[in-house]
Amino acid sequence: VQLVESGGNLVQSGGSLRLSCEASGFNVNSYRMNWYRQSPGKERELVALIDPDGSTDTPASVKGRFTISRDSAKNTLNLQMNDLKPEDTAVYYCHVRITITDYWGQGTQVTVSS
Repeated sequence: VQLVESGGNLVQSGGSLRLSCEASGFNVNSYRMNWYRQSPGKERELVALIDPDGSTDTPASVKGRFTISRDSAKNTLNLQMNDLKPEDTAVYYCHVRITITDYWGQGTQVTVSS
């Protein structure tokens, strides 16, 4: 199992970014897939999830701004982030739990300037 994130960048407040997580060794449609983020001095927090049936959820802090999706043809997980704010600055990770094992990507840095 391997997860490789991409798409992080420096963006101005109010801008948009699209993160991708290329998965290998399993099918992204078969498991709950998650995006987390972590900024310095803070705990890692969940920002979006998508279940095998396609249902999604996001916390109040990003609701209406972040959208999670899957690309079955590319076996990829995506995160569309709009109206970015300086407090969204963090390293973003994709995650999957298969049986009892947690798998994480290496992370991609998102920096939002004010």
